Amino acid sequence: MPPKLKTLLIWVVAIFLVYAIVTSPDRAADLVKALWDVITGAFASFGRFFSSLTA
Repeated sequence: MPPKLKTLLIWVVAIFLVYAIVTSPDRAADLVKALWDVITGAFASFGRFFSSLTA
């Protein structure tokens, strides 16, 4: 991917995120909480997997 296109896409995504947060902060907070729950659940699953390997 050309560097200028990559930079443009990053700016477009950043502007969209700011727009989404400003227009609907409650929904944006719910999405961040849901994403955080997925990430912590994945790490907990990895932990259980590796601990079951040693048992």
